[in-house]
Amino acid sequence: MAGEKTKEPLVVIVSAPSGSGKTTLVGRLLETVPGIGRSVSYTTRKPRKDEVGQEDYIFISKEEFKAKIENGFLLEWENNFGNYYGTSIEQVENALDKGEDIVLSIDVKGARKVKKQYPESISIFIMPPSEKKLEERLRKRNTDDEDEVIRRLKEAKTEMSSSDEYDFLIVNSEIEAAVLELKAIIVQERENYKK
Repeated sequence: MAGEKTKEPLVVIVSAPSGSGKTTLVGRLLETVPGIGRSVSYTTRKPRKDEVGQEDYIFISKEEFKAKIENGFLLEWENNFGNYYGTSIEQVENALDKGEDIVLSIDVKGARKVKKQYPESISIFIMPPSEKKLEERLRKRNTDDEDEVIRRLKEAKTEMSSSDEYDFLIVNSEIEAAVLELKAIIVQERENYKK
């Protein structure tokens, strides 16, 4: 339509402790909201049984990852639980160049780095309903041994204490309500970021 304003594409940062439902929420967002994509993180960890390479993560060796760090290929990266995770600058810039919004599912430390590069980005923290519920979810996943579960719970407490650094907080006690809340944030922010 003539005279219609165009919007700036959004960089949306979503962080959450392991087991908070971040992957499910972001997946549902992508299925139901047009014009938004997801950055697929690089990692050196082994795929879990239900994960698909290039879709859930881009699985590479530690040597390949270190080369990407040295070449300045990554917007942010971290070593978590003995494995590297990182976001490609190219994926983010390609989406923005096409005028598409992009979601980055990253941890708190990565979120801080992205906020410095993209100060206009919006950040959303997904909080579990309780630490007890988070522990139940991690154990139910059955992907980690006991030491790993304890390590993840400890890391979760640290991450949750940083939730006040985020623009929005969603408590994921019920998946459908959390999805609606996430969608509402994106819709509202798209309105706010129109030129």
